[in-house]
Amino acid sequence: MARSANGRTTAGPAVGAEPVPQRLLAVATRLFAEQGFEMTSVQQIVDAAGVTKGAMYHYFGSKDDLLYEIYARVLRVQQARMESAADSGAPVQERLHAVAADVVATTAANLDDTVIFFRSMHLLHPDKQAEVRAQRRRYHERVRALIEEGQRSGVFREDKAADLVVDFFFGAVHHLGTWFRKDGKLTGEEVGEQFADLLIASLRP
Repeated sequence: MARSANGRTTAGPAVGAEPVPQRLLAVATRLFAEQGFEMTSVQQIVDAAGVTKGAMYHYFGSKDDLLYEIYARVLRVQQARMESAADSGAPVQERLHAVAADVVATTAANLDDTVIFFRSMHLLHPDKQAEVRAQRRRYHERVRALIEEGQRSGVFREDKAADLVVDFFFGAVHHLGTWFRKDGKLTGEEVGEQFADLLIASLRP
């Protein structure tokens, strides 16, 4: 493991120890954190990963694709876990709490990936940017649907606009990168529980 300039741990190159795609992603994450996306060349990535450019292009069409996948792999995990919790059949308050706590905990667990991506997202091809926004929008809409379900059933107060609640919550989640530290006072899971508690409290009649 390597340590980035902000004190958080990032994945370092374990040449030969991982499948090539995972090795490339680990190296790209470290180099993007240390040097920035624009200042990191494809040659530096393949040298650090111990592979050829041909091997990299077999899995990733460009440096953009590496940056996109750094975040997309986190988002895929979050979406799968969110769908599982949201469709669990538990009372809506419990489902929303579980979804909210998990997105915070998984964001904290993958904070370097998330921070690196959003710091450089504007450099991606517009098609990739649009794809990420669409994926995030689907996630936000699922959370909004849970809030609206609770409002219709009388579990949550109806005088709070669900869209605003969602924007407020995810704004706080995206702000994690400015203050959360893995060696800090609270773990990612503890922060997730507290964020979820605050979300439910804001909606309780």
